[in-house]
Amino acid sequence: MSKVMVTGIAPSTSQDTLHEFFSFCGKIKSIDLKEEDKSAVITFERPSAAKTALMLDGGTLNGAALHVFSDTEHTDPAETQEHHGTPPHIEQSDKPRAGIAAEYLAKGYQLHDHILQRAIEIDNKQGISKKFLSYIHGLDKSIGQHALGPDQTISGKVQSTFYQARDRAKSVDEQKGISKIAHEYYSKALASPMGQKVFSFYTNTSKQVLDIHDEARRIVDQHKTSTGTPKPATPPSATSSGEAPCGGSEAQPEPTTHAASPAV
Repeated sequence: MSKVMVTGIAPSTSQDTLHEFFSFCGKIKSIDLKEEDKSAVITFERPSAAKTALMLDGGTLNGAALHVFSDTEHTDPAETQEHHGTPPHIEQSDKPRAGIAAEYLAKGYQLHDHILQRAIEIDNKQGISKKFLSYIHGLDKSIGQHALGPDQTISGKVQSTFYQARDRAKSVDEQKGISKIAHEYYSKALASPMGQKVFSFYTNTSKQVLDIHDEARRIVDQHKTSTGTPKPATPPSATSSGEAPCGGSEAQPEPTTHAASPAV
């Protein structure tokens, strides 16, 4: 079973809050929250999701440092098949761990830099899944990121392909809004002038902690552009404490005062 144990949960943290936090790792089958000692057993559908959850040991939720551990070694299943043609449907747990970490930061959660480094090390060891690589390569090919004009807009056939890819991503989403936002972000980001940088981030394992912070900022900026929310006058920068400075475009999950967040 793909289970992890979580202790150190803040008294104010509910089961719904835990579900929202850990759903970034992948699909959750169940959460058994024990109110008496504020500990929980979280069961995921896939071992890769449980392994991603273990990466979050030491992460902050509602001002409390979580201890995430397991008595079982969770191993990603071997991949034996390449995907061709239409980009495959990807689960949240298919994504590179560094990409998932960037999503956490973009949402406003606090992750120390040692957790981001842990994400990089997992990607280095496991590599990027063939399924996710096939998906990103498919989007890159179909959208045609290099076909942009000087006005940095998508036109003609490229625009049509972009909207088709976006709508297909929305139609297969099952992940409580997380994957939907990410799919739409991938499509728009790959079709923009920064597309090659984004493509490189998600397709290779040569990353640094700063790259994850940068990717989180791109996600935040992309969402602000799509929703019409003004960008902060000064771009967020990494804090000396190593905690995430990026604020999400929705309500902040972390209302603590010791980590700087931009106004949104």
